[in-house]
Amino acid sequence: MNSKKIAVVVNPASANGATAKRWPEIQALMEKEGLFPAVFFTSGPGEATRLTRKALEEGYDLIVSAGGDGTANEVVNGFFGPQGIVREGAVAGFISMGTGGDLIKTLGIPKDPAEAVRHLIKSSCRPLDLGRVSYVRNDGVLDTRFFINVAGLGLDGDTVARVNRTSKVLGGFVSFLWGTVVSLLLYQNQPMTISVDGKLICDAPVTFVVVGNGRYFGGGMFIAPPAEMDDGWFEVIILNNLSKAALLANLPKVYRGTHLGHPKITSLRGRKVEIESLGSALLNLDGEQPGRAPVKIELLPRALQVQG
Repeated sequence: MNSKKIAVVVNPASANGATAKRWPEIQALMEKEGLFPAVFFTSGPGEATRLTRKALEEGYDLIVSAGGDGTANEVVNGFFGPQGIVREGAVAGFISMGTGGDLIKTLGIPKDPAEAVRHLIKSSCRPLDLGRVSYVRNDGVLDTRFFINVAGLGLDGDTVARVNRTSKVLGGFVSFLWGTVVSLLLYQNQPMTISVDGKLICDAPVTFVVVGNGRYFGGGMFIAPPAEMDDGWFEVIILNNLSKAALLANLPKVYRGTHLGHPKITSLRGRKVEIESLGSALLNLDGEQPGRAPVKIELLPRALQVQG
């Protein structure tokens, strides 16, 4: 670890600005442990991707994301450029300082930032799968992005858009639970055509569909219990036209991960997922809401080296 050239990309606005206040303490701890990273602060959306790419081009070996799940997603996207991976052998690390913390649950990284630093130092490096998504941006332009944790379409995209427009001062669990309930009351199930590995799975109204590389989303919902981040498969979870009452009744099961036996929930594995929607189904990528359907999602096996 000490031989690596390390950069940390910090989102000072994450956790409603609490990261900016706590970062000096975390940096002091890193230095006490013998790590003296270059530190780059983001100033707005998309900045973490640009800073990550710049650090990799300057020869940094380990890029650590210090922020929420959205910051982690931007950092992951910074590892890739138009010609593919920016720096062979480079490694990503994660210190969760945001409100969601869904990615670190699957990775087994401690929620407390100080403990996460110690975990980063002690842990080994491993290759993880990624997802690559082609979609329509909110401004109507076709685009492609990567995700490390979860992609979703429908109610979860609507929820993420709602939560990200409001304060998360109450923390990830309460913020996302509130957003889910409010969105559920206003949301209309969307007609979707869903194909997995070339096979038509669904052509009907859908509450939401989740493509899981990781297991958690929405501030702690255990949406894809079988998911492993290095097994070469997505877990595809489809909630088929659930009523508002049924979804509210089963929401506790989603948090516990005991929902997959429900007769209106389809669960399967796949490597390529294509989704079209007649409505305005919104996309959720690692807790960000960059666009909408139609989407094409492809698994990239062991595409990113991760410390921890």
